[in-house]
Amino acid sequence: MIGARLVLVGAVALLAACGRDGVRPGVPPSGPGRDSAPVGDVDVSRIPEPVPRAEPRAQYGNHSPYTVLGRSYRVLDSAEGYRERGVASWYGTKFHGKLTSTREPYDMYAFTAAHKTLPLPTYVRVTNLGNGEQLIVRVNDRGPFHDGRIIDLSYAAAIRLGIAATGTGLVEVEAIDPEHPQAGASPRPQTATPHPLYVQAGSFASRDNAVRLRDRLEAAGFDDLFLDRVLTRGELFHRVRLGPVDSIDAADALIERLAAIGIRALSTQVE
Repeated sequence: MIGARLVLVGAVALLAACGRDGVRPGVPPSGPGRDSAPVGDVDVSRIPEPVPRAEPRAQYGNHSPYTVLGRSYRVLDSAEGYRERGVASWYGTKFHGKLTSTREPYDMYAFTAAHKTLPLPTYVRVTNLGNGEQLIVRVNDRGPFHDGRIIDLSYAAAIRLGIAATGTGLVEVEAIDPEHPQAGASPRPQTATPHPLYVQAGSFASRDNAVRLRDRLEAAGFDDLFLDRVLTRGELFHRVRLGPVDSIDAADALIERLAAIGIRALSTQVE
């Protein structure tokens, strides 16, 4: 249900929390390696939405690059212009009361989130592409390190956006300029529409490298492969993608097939 989370070494420490009086139910103990929702209902209408404000970079959690499970991540120099669509997950009782990467306590009853590369802290607007719900959250943690996920929401944020029951959901994440919080905001979807999903197996500055990966995947029996190009922060990249697939489960299955031949997919992308 929930993307696996890992403890980072050194400056990138993980999760924590301090529940809010009057809105938190009892927190049950979690079994080894398991995360879960708390016991009882959470009234998210009583939880304040964060108000974006200019904050200095956190002393902890912004070390770059950092490595988890053999993969390196580079923290963005700035959140300006960041917008991405993909799969969100959430985390709950297992990490409630533990330190986030910024060494703040993780509160699953606050509207916060974890992200792999955004500067900490950053305020982002998250839109559930399935129901149009929107919420501002404060990113103060690193993760999720489950392949195919772009953001890990606090339990309360997942409830507010309507993905707590399913464990995952298709979202758009866009960074907010605290000085102009409405600038560039995407319009709120009025109705749910189907969104094709793609699994990105690789992204390269060199087209030759992209072609080699595509040929390797074709030889391994993968179908629906294609190359495209994307301009990211002024740099041109050649992507190897598979799809479209019709569900998050199907994308996860494809990611597992890739892992079986030694390829860790970069992301599950939503068009």
